[in-house]
Amino acid sequence: MLSNIRIVLVQTYHPGNIGASARAMKTMGLSDLVLVNPRRFPDPEATRLAAGAEDLVESARVVGSLAEAVADCVQVIGASARLRSLPLPHFDEPDTMARELIEQAATDPVALVFGRERFGLTNDEIRLCSHQVSIPANPAYGILNLSQAVQVLAYEVFKAWRRRPDSGYRRALPTEQRQPTREHLGHFHDHLGRVMAASGFLTQPHAHTETQLQMLFARAQPSRKELSLLRGLLAALERQPPEA
Repeated sequence: MLSNIRIVLVQTYHPGNIGASARAMKTMGLSDLVLVNPRRFPDPEATRLAAGAEDLVESARVVGSLAEAVADCVQVIGASARLRSLPLPHFDEPDTMARELIEQAATDPVALVFGRERFGLTNDEIRLCSHQVSIPANPAYGILNLSQAVQVLAYEVFKAWRRRPDSGYRRALPTEQRQPTREHLGHFHDHLGRVMAASGFLTQPHAHTETQLQMLFARAQPSRKELSLLRGLLAALERQPPEA
C-alpha cells in the first residue's frame, strides 16, 4: 500500500531539499520519489542530506512534466500554502487527506505533489491535481521548508496506514526494552535463590520467600536490560569474600 504512494517534487531549486525530502520519506516508509525538472540533479548535496536515504535519491525518477509524473495516478493531491480560486476539493486537515489517500492507495497509485521552494505550484499544475491540501500553521508565519512539508504529510500518511487493521504494523522495540523470556526469568530466579541461600537469608527450606519474590518481579516486569543488571548485581555479591 505504501509503495503505491508517490512523492512528486516539481522544479526543486536546492538539491539539498531533494535529499532531505528523501530522508523524510524513508522515515515514514515511502519509497517512490519522482522529480519534475529539478534545477540540479544528481548532485552531491542531495546525497549528503539524504543521510541514510541515499537509495531513494539514487532510484528517483526524473521526468519532464507534472503530467508525466502523475499520469498513472488515480488521485493527485497538491500541497499548497495558498488557497486558489480553482474549484478543486480541498483538505483543510492533513489527517483527513491521509485517510482518503490510503484508501485509494490500497489498489492504485496516488501522488502527493510539492511545488517550488519560492512559489509552490502554478495554476496549470494545480489543474493536474484532483485535490489540494494545506498544512495548518501559525497565521503570522506559516512558511514551511519543502522537506518539512514532505515530512508532515508523509507522517500523516504513515499514521493513517498503520492504524488500519490490515497494515500489520508493529513497532520494533529496542532490545533493552523488550521483555525477558521465561527462560531468562527462570535463570534469574535460580541465581537469586542461590545467592539468598549462600548469604544465609533463607533459613527455612519451605519458606514462601522465594515465591513472594517471584511474584514481586512478575509485577515489576523488568526489561531484559534491567534483568541483566540484576544478574550482574547477584554475580558481584557472589564474588564477595565471606566475612571472617
